[in-house]
Amino acid sequence: MRVEFTSDGLTLAGDLRMPAGAGPWPGLVFTGPFTGVRDQVTGLYAARLAERGYATLAFDHRNWGGSEGLPRHHEDPQGKLHDLRAAVSFLRSRPEVDAGRIGAVGICLGGGYALKFAAFDPRVRVFAGIAGAYNNPYAMRGVDLAPYFEALERQDLGGPVEYLPAVAEQGEAAMPGDEPHAYYGGERGATPLWSNEVTTASVLELLTMDNMTGSDFLSPKPALIVHGVVDRFCAPEGAEEVFKRLDQPKRIVWLDAKQHIDLYDREPYVTQAVDATAGFLSEHL
Repeated sequence: MRVEFTSDGLTLAGDLRMPAGAGPWPGLVFTGPFTGVRDQVTGLYAARLAERGYATLAFDHRNWGGSEGLPRHHEDPQGKLHDLRAAVSFLRSRPEVDAGRIGAVGICLGGGYALKFAAFDPRVRVFAGIAGAYNNPYAMRGVDLAPYFEALERQDLGGPVEYLPAVAEQGEAAMPGDEPHAYYGGERGATPLWSNEVTTASVLELLTMDNMTGSDFLSPKPALIVHGVVDRFCAPEGAEEVFKRLDQPKRIVWLDAKQHIDLYDREPYVTQAVDATAGFLSEHL
């Protein structure tokens, strides 16, 4: 079911899925990969977990997809946390949803957002991160930030918002290389809601955001980490660091995936991730 809700006065577009039968059902909010929209990765996982007995809400964050917000295709970390708050408020307002049983599920970059959000919102009872990027500015020390501030200075002085490709097999892009292009640049991630561009300033946001800190504040809420043993884009070391910093109850599940995007849409990895998530949620939500 297509739904709309508001966050900071912006209208956000989402897809609300319900299990078969009578509720009220426990609810899950989803947040996903960098540049991703709701009918890509989050929509797939939301559909699969709705089949397992959860009311699920996959939505487009501000500035992306079918949701409002300017500049378009711009990463707004604080805005995304506000969007998740509004998504939980919307989900809890639905009569089909058990307002006392809400979880947050994040995939890729959304793993870090869901972690930080769940750590500080008492309405969220459980967190699950799948192939998560748990951004930590300490890991980015030594990166030259000057080009990004030069672009922002030009914008501050009246210039247009500057963009670069989201993906490219070769050449400059926010996510360069064959692996991101294999998903977003072809049929696997094709959707009219997605465009191959992102603001230059979005890369600065990725380099300076701190979502890893959520791991220090989430406990004693239950946490699940699902990750591939090989991941060039969301390092397994990041998942290990989050897990180490969490207290019980917690669980980490390693999948024999060889690419980050295997967990986007490839079998058996998606089913394995869904099984692990549904199993953990059945214990803790």
